[in-house]
Amino acid sequence: MAALREIALTVEERGTGQLYWVLLEAVSSGETEEIHYRKIRSATLAQPTYSSALAVGANALRRLADSGGFSETII
Repeated sequence: MAALREIALTVEERGTGQLYWVLLEAVSSGETEEIHYRKIRSATLAQPTYSSALAVGANALRRLADSGGFSETII
């Protein structure tokens, strides 16, 4: 069984009214309690509102989980 990955969903505003969902993966060096995140996937099309970007991102996260994509490296 693949190790469980810690994936977070956030929304970035890259321009006025241009909101993109972003999936992040937690990475830790194990030396400290700090957690850093790296982008693993993001939207290619902007959404006009935060809530719509979040909803589209949640669907992308759900599709990733349903496809078993948590066990593979994502770019």
